[in-house]
Amino acid sequence: MIIYMNGRFLEEKQASISVYDHGFMYGMGLFETMRTYNGVPFLWERHLERLRGDCRRLSIAWTANSGELLEAVRELLFRNRLTDAYLRLSVSAGSRDIGLPELPYEEPNLILYIKKLPAEARSLEAASRHLQRLKLCRNTPESGRRMKSFHYMNNILAKRELVGYAWAAGAEGLFLDARGYVAEGMVTNLFFVHHETIYTPHLDTGILPGITRQLIMELVEQQGWRMEEGYYTWEQLQRADEIFLTNSVQGIVPVVCLWDTDGQDTRIGTGKPGKITRGLFEQYQTVVREFCQHV
Repeated sequence: MIIYMNGRFLEEKQASISVYDHGFMYGMGLFETMRTYNGVPFLWERHLERLRGDCRRLSIAWTANSGELLEAVRELLFRNRLTDAYLRLSVSAGSRDIGLPELPYEEPNLILYIKKLPAEARSLEAASRHLQRLKLCRNTPESGRRMKSFHYMNNILAKRELVGYAWAAGAEGLFLDARGYVAEGMVTNLFFVHHETIYTPHLDTGILPGITRQLIMELVEQQGWRMEEGYYTWEQLQRADEIFLTNSVQGIVPVVCLWDTDGQDTRIGTGKPGKITRGLFEQYQTVVREFCQHV
């Protein structure tokens, strides 16, 4: 694959970064993942806004030129012979001496990665997944609020734990926080429905303030449905009428079954996507269609 790095298009094997880059040495870097429609990243400005803000929090002197980056995305798609794709935009702190710096990072590295999108499910039922409870807790955010940073050991260890559950093939792993409250999936945010109210874990459980999560919360408000952010237990999740997950590549993913760490399963609702999940999915698809009409 061809990638984009610091203004240049390179074969992936030609790209290199200094061993003194603090993204490599200390995990000082941030990234955004998204997908394109008609060659344009969906919710692009929201992703850039989050990335800019978190760069400021880490004192990484990076300011995005949205227009130039969009041109780079289009060219990257063309050079990789892709119509649409999964994108990862990474900003690494840049090179410094060994040791903990006091001054801001003035020369960060920017990389745009690209890969083919996963095959899309033919129906909402086909997109449905199971959710496996993890023993590993969601780690506490380094800065008090979760950033989409290079610190991904917690997620990788969770993935390895998930592989150990023979019954959980194809499932998403679910973190609880250290207090025992449900938090988020390995690569997803969590929502559930009980008695016509939609619930999602509070940011204080250590979850990422997801871009798609925020959009879904806005759609819920527009529809006039009841919504609550809070602190919920695994047992409350087991009693849910509906559960769904969100992320920037897959959008909305229904959950039809929960698995505990001992292999006990709990069917959610009727075992099929529920009416509120379906309604939000349709609203989300409407937003996507409107986006596609204007790009």
